Amino acid sequence: MAGARFYFDWANYRTMLRLLRRDPPTTNPKHRWQRYFAFLIGVPAVAAMHAVCFALDPILFPSLRRTQVIRPTFCVGHARSGTTYLHRLMAADPQFSYALMYELFFPSLLEKRLLRLLFRMDSAFFGKRLRHRLDEIEEQRFAPTDDMHKTGFFVPEEDDAFLTWSLCSGFWILMFPFMGELDFYYVDQWPERKRRQAMNFYKECVRRQIAANGGGTHLSKNPTFCGRVESLIETFPDARFVVPMRNPHETIPSLLKLLQTEWGLRGRDERLIVKSLRVLADQSIDSYQRPLDVLAKHPEVRSSVVDYRELILQPDTTMRRIYQELELDLKPAAAEAFEAAAARGGHESAHRYSLAEFGLDADEIHTRLAALFDQYRWDTEGEDAHVR
Repeated sequence: MAGARFYFDWANYRTMLRLLRRDPPTTNPKHRWQRYFAFLIGVPAVAAMHAVCFALDPILFPSLRRTQVIRPTFCVGHARSGTTYLHRLMAADPQFSYALMYELFFPSLLEKRLLRLLFRMDSAFFGKRLRHRLDEIEEQRFAPTDDMHKTGFFVPEEDDAFLTWSLCSGFWILMFPFMGELDFYYVDQWPERKRRQAMNFYKECVRRQIAANGGGTHLSKNPTFCGRVESLIETFPDARFVVPMRNPHETIPSLLKLLQTEWGLRGRDERLIVKSLRVLADQSIDSYQRPLDVLAKHPEVRSSVVDYRELILQPDTTMRRIYQELELDLKPAAAEAFEAAAARGGHESAHRYSLAEFGLDADEIHTRLAALFDQYRWDTEGEDAHVR
């Protein structure tokens, strides 16, 4: 399997071209056609480059054939529910292997090693000139959304982006606000052949990341993976899962605000944005229930469901419980990181976004997720918020 071919979703490619052709014009209609031809020519060209490197990996690095993906850990849950905080706490544990953002768009082991060599040379001979320039670009690019989701080129990020140049990654929703017409979420419901091809390719990307890191247990964080938990179990039967739970009255409008901001910065049509936000709000209900339903059908799979409030207020105690439930060894470095997080105190964004801003009915959300509201006592938030 280490020599598996690069996967490219031609069906999504044709769909995305069709959507770009009928994309409403921006303030400058030329931009639409520039975007269309850039996608028409550029995406297959870049994918072909990655495919060549992917094919060279097992030839140039024979040890890749011996690299195994054993007991990967997946942090899944609705976006804005603490998945990033959880992921970065666990990333402090040296037993885990994970990808930094810049590595996600270069799935080949050859590419990863060349990039790391480039950064070492930049540090040794050029005073980190390249790194400083990337830091400047990072500041400009991510500043508008940093208060909602702090990220950067050199921090652990969502490894769904491994699939970017295969055109089956949720990354493309940032570029294409066509929710309902493009589906990167309901992977469990994709046709079997397409689902297996995409998931096997994802596994090969994970294998290459582990090889680049010199071993370790893969650690992944992806809210979009809520719609592919069954597929993950099928692909990785020994997988472990962590599912944080947070009041949907907080998470749903926060996610919608983040996507609304991203699409607005790209000058996307307001009608498309409004339509996509409605679809995304409905999908949010599924993001809460689906992982729990799938895991309930697989009692053999190790999993831990976490109250976001406990994670923020008592990170050390909560992380130790997660490790116990997942049967993970708690290394000294991880224990120190968890204790340090507790000493710092949980950080929570001061921003609160209104359901009404997006035309959402709080009572409807409550009704559709009534069992979770009762279990987590979200109705009493603010009275006894830290108690489950």
